Amino acid sequence: MRRIIVPLIALLVVGLTTTAAFGASPHFKHGGTPVCTISGSGTNSTSTTCTASLTGLGGGDVTISVTVSGSALYQCRNNGGNLSPGQNRVLEGPSTTPTTIPGSAVKNGNLTFTTDPATLSAPSTVSGSTAGCPSANWTGVNPSLTLTSIELAITQAPSTTPFYDCTVSDPNGLSGTVSFPASC
Repeated sequence: MRRIIVPLIALLVVGLTTTAAFGASPHFKHGGTPVCTISGSGTNSTSTTCTASLTGLGGGDVTISVTVSGSALYQCRNNGGNLSPGQNRVLEGPSTTPTTIPGSAVKNGNLTFTTDPATLSAPSTVSGSTAGCPSANWTGVNPSLTLTSIELAITQAPSTTPFYDCTVSDPNGLSGTVSFPASC
C-alpha cells in the first residue's frame, strides 16, 4: 500500500505544479487596457510612455516592448542661410524600448505598469537630396517629427512569444493620448 501512495503523491505534486505553470491566463483588468502618452510631437524628438493593468499573470518577469516609428519633414537651407520647405518625408525608426518588470512585482497575478519612455529622434540635419531640397548643395534643417506608429508587445517569462502584440498607427500622425484595444 505504501508503495502505491508515495508515487501517487509524487504524481499529484507534479500535476499541481504543471497546472500552476499552465494556469496563467494574462489579460487586462476592466478599465486597464493600454494607453500611451506621446509628448514632443512636431519637434525633433518624441517620447512615448504606456500604462496598463494586467491580471491572470504567472510569476515570471514581464517584458513590455514599445516600438515607435515616424517621419520627419525638414526645411531646406542654402549656403546663404535662406530657408524653404523640404519636399520629402524622411522615415525615422523603428526604435524599440523594452521595460522589464521582475516577477516579484506581480502580486496575486496582478500588475499595473508604466513603461520606460520610448524615444524617437530625427537627426538635426540631413543632406539636401534626402530632404527633397532644390539642390544637393542645400541642407535639410529644423526637422518636424511626426510619430505614425506605436507597437506594444507584452511577454511573460519563460515564454518568448508575446501574449499581447498590437500596433496603432495613423499616417497623418499620432499625438496626445492613444488607446489600445484589449485584444488584437
